[in-house]
Amino acid sequence: MTLPTARVLTVAGSDSGGGAGIQADLKTMLAHGVHGTSVLTAVTAQNSVGVQGVWGLPGAAVEAQFRSVVDDIGVDAVKVGMLGSAATCALVADLLETLPPGVPVVLDPVAVSKHGDALIDDDALDVVRTRLFGLATVATPNLDEARTLAGRPAATDQAGLGHALLALGPAWVLVKGGHADGDPTDVLVGHDQPDRAFTAGRDDNAHTHGTGCTLASAIACRLALGGDVPGAVGAAKAYVTGAIAGGFALGAGIGPTDHLWALRDRLPGAGPAD
Repeated sequence: MTLPTARVLTVAGSDSGGGAGIQADLKTMLAHGVHGTSVLTAVTAQNSVGVQGVWGLPGAAVEAQFRSVVDDIGVDAVKVGMLGSAATCALVADLLETLPPGVPVVLDPVAVSKHGDALIDDDALDVVRTRLFGLATVATPNLDEARTLAGRPAATDQAGLGHALLALGPAWVLVKGGHADGDPTDVLVGHDQPDRAFTAGRDDNAHTHGTGCTLASAIACRLALGGDVPGAVGAAKAYVTGAIAGGFALGAGIGPTDHLWALRDRLPGAGPAD
């Protein structure tokens, strides 16, 4: 029997507020018409104003989830997000090495927040550099993460940072520029490939929680559906740009993007809540 759609696995943390993490990944996958599966690495208590707590899951739980999904359901692409500890980073690297040949991996190296705060310690960062980057089809660091991972804290050249990170082993690196001044431009570099820039107008909308998770998941979806990397990145950039434009207030702080923005006119009862 031919499957009606592709299967995309997300390995990441849970966002109880529903705007980022596993929740954003699965919403993105639904919007792309693929079947989303998940491996939770951590549970967080968070909302629109911040993170109130983080609890990493035991390695045995992470491995059991991965084997349950991959060995039975199968996978056509993987998105890797928040991992937290060095032990979890190393375990996930071990698990990714058991994937069938040719399964693309999109690595969102969640290391530095949009406010410039470190999200993992130096030991975990070292495992990201030495193990996970070498397993990635596409790595999608934001500008601060690219600077940290490349050891160039003052660098502003996104293409230069991307090429420095290619030395860590990924096939492609997308250095996101949403935190830089001007219109947000993401720069894609690959081995023996021309540099490509993807620019969108900056929307006057503060509700951008989960954009990095959403972009990486959209790339994974496009790859699972058979796209090449530049095409997948371009389509994902267009998708997340629309999601940002549709971002909405939820709670007292930064609200989420609208993962179903392209489907709103087809959804029953999709008007704003009273």
